[in-house]
Amino acid sequence: TKSDNSFDINLSVELLPENAESATVISETNFKYMYWSMAQQLTHHTITGCKVEVGDMMGSGTISGPTPDSYGSMLEIAWNATKPVELEGGSTRTFIEDGDTVIMKGYSEKDGIRVGFGEVRGKVLPALNFDFDV
Repeated sequence: TKSDNSFDINLSVELLPENAESATVISETNFKYMYWSMAQQLTHHTITGCKVEVGDMMGSGTISGPTPDSYGSMLEIAWNATKPVELEGGSTRTFIEDGDTVIMKGYSEKDGIRVGFGEVRGKVLPALNFDFDV
């Protein structure tokens, strides 16, 4: 549903396995599907005692749309690991793995004018293996 407090921002998420030639789009959703508006989230933070200052950055959290191709987390997309996601090149995922790169892109469009927000990407690195034998 649209309101004065929502933003119509198209979002896509791609998964690129290590050494793969191309990424696979695993989700396409829209910021308008947020359950709580950013104003409501800010209010929630401040009324519970969170100190918010000018310049602080807030994240929206998971944005899940109404259909399976618009779910916002691997837990939803792979339906708690019961429906593996097929990737370009034939591999599958039920969870993001070490070496995978997650790529998020966004844009808004109205009356033939498109504004892109670029992309953000992050590669999942393996956990450090500490030896605690002292």
